[in-house]
Amino acid sequence: MKRRLFLTTAGAAIMAGGMTLPAFAQEAEAAAGIPDMVLGNPDAPVEIVEYASFTCPHCANFHANQFQQIKANYIDTGKVRFVFREVFFDRYGLWGSMIARCGGEMRFHGIVSMMFERQRDWAQGEPAQIAANLRNIGKVAGLDDATLDACMQDADTAQALVAWYEENRVRDNIEGTPSFLIQGQKYSNMSYEEFAAILDEKLTEAGYTE
Repeated sequence: MKRRLFLTTAGAAIMAGGMTLPAFAQEAEAAAGIPDMVLGNPDAPVEIVEYASFTCPHCANFHANQFQQIKANYIDTGKVRFVFREVFFDRYGLWGSMIARCGGEMRFHGIVSMMFERQRDWAQGEPAQIAANLRNIGKVAGLDDATLDACMQDADTAQALVAWYEENRVRDNIEGTPSFLIQGQKYSNMSYEEFAAILDEKLTEAGYTE
């Protein structure tokens, strides 16, 4: 995939499911205040950065399979710090990011998991229906209507997210999803066995011992 997304000029919006949702921008100001969402030991010797789109089927497959093993064997054991960075190929991926981040760091990764698990269900239909589907995921995660409305109507955050994505995309040369940086080196999607071999090598290089 080599699709790109931009937000429209500040203040532009579309109506979906009764709420105002930011649309696309030709240019966005430099991103500010968008934090990385981290899973695992912040001081782990090896870092994985995943670039993923919520509407990418290959990303959903990775999270259903390889990620579960990586989490059990490397993240939960303190060996790997895992960073999730959103990619916006379409407005629905942006809306998903706004819902996921609406829950803060505590709920973020749980909402991400639900979005990938339910991708075939929520990412179908007209924009208003997709927006409603995403809101339902937010509600399952414990967010109320007022909180969801505030997050989804936050055009400044939407613009900052797209600018942040663009900065990341250019800096790390992200052309498709899922893409990974392991200790700063870029990799495409691969089997768990290939991930494990690379992670074990990086752990050795970092001087990690059991």
